[in-house]
Amino acid sequence: MRILLVEDEPDLGKAIKRTLTQEAYVVDWVQSGDEALAYLDNELSLYTVGVFDWMLPGKSGIELCQWLRDHHHALPVLILTAKDQIEDRITGLDAGADDYLVKPFSMAELLARLRALRRRQPEIKPSTLQVGPLMLDCDRRIAFLASDATHQLIELTQKEFQLLQYFMEHPNQILTRDQVLNQLWEIGAEPNSNVVAAQMRLLRRKLAHHGCEDFIETVYGMGYRLNPQ
Repeated sequence: MRILLVEDEPDLGKAIKRTLTQEAYVVDWVQSGDEALAYLDNELSLYTVGVFDWMLPGKSGIELCQWLRDHHHALPVLILTAKDQIEDRITGLDAGADDYLVKPFSMAELLARLRALRRRQPEIKPSTLQVGPLMLDCDRRIAFLASDATHQLIELTQKEFQLLQYFMEHPNQILTRDQVLNQLWEIGAEPNSNVVAAQMRLLRRKLAHHGCEDFIETVYGMGYRLNPQ
């Protein structure tokens, strides 16, 4: 799940990004509303959820919500704010926010709110995925074979898990290298040119070890496709 985090308090922004990254989210963090708008207006940036502070340099979080809804974007938005009056909550919800979290808050509650957004938004993928014999529990971040009576786990790194999840959300579709980079690496991260190929080799090796050889195939000149037999 890719998140656009807009928070101008450096310490809080770092803490939120660290927590979300540890939970296998891909997070782009910006510190102004105007910078966030540039990210949102980029058609290649396909975010799953926006986490916006209310008070920001440039456009506010509320104005970002209004821009999204005016442009018919259904991106779910969680507003973070110190404003705790009923009138403020009504303003945020009327602007198009989907949820509202008052500062200070616990990271556990933030994660719970994001899980709730995923469950109730039809645009967001389900928390459990199955393609062929392979199952993925996105909440617990575990992969295992459904045909294995012992449900033996497939040990994956965080990036391998994100990569497998992305392919399982798009079975039988060709995904290009640029699509994979855009979804699984933060903007500005500037990974090595062969990072996708290297990660694919590692993931395929682990899947093959569990009997899933050729589970993800290379479509030469185009990209990769999850094509279970």
